[in-house]
Amino acid sequence: MKRLILLALLALAQPAVGETLAAKLFAAKTQPSATPSQPIGTYARGCAAGNVELPQTGPTWQAMRLKRNRNWGHPVLVDYLQDLSQAVTAFGWKGLYIGDLGNPRGGPMISGHASHQMGLDADVWFLPPARLDLTAEEREKLGAISIRSEDQKSVNENWNDSYRDVLKAAASDPRVDRIFVAAAIKLELCKTATAADTAWLQRIRPEANHQDHLHVRLKCPPGSDLCQTQKPSVSELSKGGSGCDETLAYWVSNAYLHPKPNPNPPPRKKGPKEFTMADLPAQCTGVLKAK
Repeated sequence: MKRLILLALLALAQPAVGETLAAKLFAAKTQPSATPSQPIGTYARGCAAGNVELPQTGPTWQAMRLKRNRNWGHPVLVDYLQDLSQAVTAFGWKGLYIGDLGNPRGGPMISGHASHQMGLDADVWFLPPARLDLTAEEREKLGAISIRSEDQKSVNENWNDSYRDVLKAAASDPRVDRIFVAAAIKLELCKTATAADTAWLQRIRPEANHQDHLHVRLKCPPGSDLCQTQKPSVSELSKGGSGCDETLAYWVSNAYLHPKPNPNPPPRKKGPKEFTMADLPAQCTGVLKAK
């Protein structure tokens, strides 16, 4: 009986025979739809109409990993990144190396992110640019740097005060919903936090695998009726503080970093790379078909 149940669960996780995965369909679109800009769905289950390209190079930024063709996002996101790249020059940075935004038409990706699907997410490297005239080949080979220790509990020798300034500038923008970083990085920010820092620090959220970049997530822009902004967690609603509390301490505890195996793990849910078009908002089919 257990074997039959397992087989049934596996069958549910697989796309129907002959049904192309949504990630492949969106990856095949190399240009955005020629329609008004509109984020559709949620950050991890959606698509994007009318995305625009973050120019590969600007006076204070360079887009990285150009072969992925993921330097596309909502116009509000592109404007935000350009503004932030200029703002960080006040902290001794030449500008920003900017990683993935999203596919030209958003949607699930064939590799990497679970989110970045509706044009409102972007990764910014924790690597202060030494120069902003990298060739396309150099942008493929250069890597970001981690500012978190190997044991994941503190920042490392790459950390300096400019990172605090950059993160504060990034999170203080009213267009931002939240910014994901490694828990150890937020813990470092909390060490010198005052009441005046509550608003922007509340937007900095701990997340695994964010030791070498910050992941910015914008709110749904005004007029985006098909866009769903991420709901606050219960703790966020009840505390309304900076997030510098026992919840953050748990993220760097042995209980979280080295958990005991669960003898009865829950059934695995379908991931974004397994989505078919039926898993996405109905409007996403129109986004794919649009010119």
